[in-house]
Parts: sequence; C-alpha cells; structure tokens
Amino acid sequence: MRLILLCVGRMKAGPERELVARYWERLELGARAIGLTGVDLRELEESRARRSEDRKIEEARALISQIPAGSRIIALDERGKALNSPAFATDLGKARDSGVPAFVLAIGGPDGFDESFRAQAAYCLNFGALTWPHQLVRVMAAEQLYRATTILSGHPYHRV
Repeated sequence: MRLILLCVGRMKAGPERELVARYWERLELGARAIGLTGVDLRELEESRARRSEDRKIEEARALISQIPAGSRIIALDERGKALNSPAFATDLGKARDSGVPAFVLAIGGPDGFDESFRAQAAYCLNFGALTWPHQLVRVMAAEQLYRATTILSGHPYHRV
C-alpha cells in the first residue's frame, strides 16, 4: 500500500517546510518496515476561479485525478471528527492489511473541500477546534503519518 499526502497549494520556503521534510524523511525510512510500498507527497495548484464554489469544484476534480481507484481517503476538514494518534494508526494498519492500494490524507485549499470530494472520503478528520494555517497543518499531517508508522512498528517514538 502507498501512503499519499495530497495537498492543494504549494509549501513556501521556511521552517515549516523544513519540518515537513524532516518528518517525511523519517516516514520514508520507516514505511517499508510496516509493509508500505512507498510514500508520496503531492502538491496541486490552487484553483484560480473567481468564485469560492468554482474553486472548490476545480480542486476536487484535481484531487480525485491523483487518487488511485479503491484508495482509502481521509479528508482533513474543520468539520471532521477528532481521533487520537493510536486510533489513526489503527485505521492506517487496517487499510494496509485489507489490501487497499493507497491511504490518502488530503489537505484542501483555502476554501476547503467541495462536497463531492468530502463524500468520497472514508471520513473527515480535524486537528482540533482551532483554525490552523495551511503550512502548520502540513507539518502536523506529516508528523501524524510518521507517528502512525512508529505506532504500527512498535517504535518508542509514541508513548501513551
């Protein structure tokens, strides 16, 4: 199974980008140990449509075009449910064990997701009730994916 972090928007240079790179490097090193065939970080251009609804529709189409058929899609969304790290890791492990081709964690653009994309997700996940800047969400997503792999491998990075 591939692990894909799919993001609308490009990461700007700076400390957040360096943190994502650090966690992503760790993730790549540990992925094989738990049976993942690879990890991808994919960035898509933000839509330039004038209306918010049109932007969300265009971005949803672009996101869907990047997702292999049969993938487990998790959409990061402020209206999603909160999970703890072990529960997120368990979901990743179940997807891996059931032969899903890819586990996709998706980060939408500034306007969020179109309902057509949200409807294709297994569930929507939030990182708390606060509003986070896109770049910090990317850092947290990379860290949680890394943390999930360490939980699944029994590595002591995650202490409960």
